[in-house]
Amino acid sequence: MGRDLRRERHSVTSLIVHLICVTKYRRSILTAEGLNTIEDSFRAVAKSLNCKLLEFNGEANHVHACIEYPPKLSVSKLANAFKGTSSRRYGQAGYPKPSSKALWSPSYFASSIGGAPLEDLKRYIQNQEKPS
Repeated sequence: MGRDLRRERHSVTSLIVHLICVTKYRRSILTAEGLNTIEDSFRAVAKSLNCKLLEFNGEANHVHACIEYPPKLSVSKLANAFKGTSSRRYGQAGYPKPSSKALWSPSYFASSIGGAPLEDLKRYIQNQEKPS
């Protein structure tokens, strides 16, 4: 299989999701510093949920994350946790939001990476254009 497997009491899994979060109104407001704040937030959420943030990057209006997660969590719960916490911390750091309350669009994209080799997905995420 070529990947590390998650071994738990009653399961052995390899669950990895490619999550894309888009800013509200798809406004280009994320800076390199803002992306660092969001990445730090994603890492903290991943740790608290017993997940692994395998890769993270973004552009001025969206972020990509490659996340290995336990089978007890649904993708929707993951997305809500990552988006909610990062939006709150981003605002607390004083960065502007596209609207008074929300950093992220209520939508998200999530895909299993079973069809793409992990290294190809990581390279794709690493090659996102950095905002200035």
